[in-house]
Amino acid sequence: MLSPTPSPTVREPAVPLVDVVLPCLNEEGALPFVLGRLPEGYRAIVVDNGSTDGSARLAAELGALVVTEQRRGFGAACHAGLSAASAPAVCFCDCDGSLDPRQLPRVAGPVLAGESDLVLGRRRPVGAGAWPPHARFANQVLAFRLRRAGVQVRDLGPMRAARREALLGLAVADRRSGYPLETVLAAARAGWRIDETVVDYAPRTGKSKVTGTLTGTLQAVRDMNRVWREATSR
Repeated sequence: MLSPTPSPTVREPAVPLVDVVLPCLNEEGALPFVLGRLPEGYRAIVVDNGSTDGSARLAAELGALVVTEQRRGFGAACHAGLSAASAPAVCFCDCDGSLDPRQLPRVAGPVLAGESDLVLGRRRPVGAGAWPPHARFANQVLAFRLRRAGVQVRDLGPMRAARREALLGLAVADRRSGYPLETVLAAARAGWRIDETVVDYAPRTGKSKVTGTLTGTLQAVRDMNRVWREATSR
């Protein structure tokens, strides 16, 4: 008797080389693109942050490790994914299709090689509407402030990579939109080697919850201003 043909499954190494944290809030439309383009050795950790569109179910079907974070907030989702990671290096990447996961080795490579401690993906817009003017301006102001503080970056990019244990050691406390900024500021205080590399930035799939809207951008700016004040008053 012939044995039944096993159904295809997503294969991943027993210990992934890099864990990729993907904060997710109603990204069902973008998940097939994002998860289908992860390089070999990169494991997806999709952090469902209150989705109502079936994102968590689809992510699990596509082979991702799915983590549920009930506390709403970008930082809360990022930290939950970091806590669930086990690989030596961790990347963070938006889950909306605006960033190409095939380019993750650009940010992870220098970290894995021991050349950098934190690498940020400097966004290069490709396609109309990829980076709304109000969001780009807010980012330029923030990057300018960081350079004046001694951190030589041009973009507080959402694609980034660092060593997992080192990231946990930073003890980043913000759980809202200030999480990326606090990470960079804490890394700079710790003397980390912080570098940038260019990554493509395309129009997102679906409706933006933060920087694609003026209200969301203003809330992010408020969160980051609060983090900045707290960090620089120490």
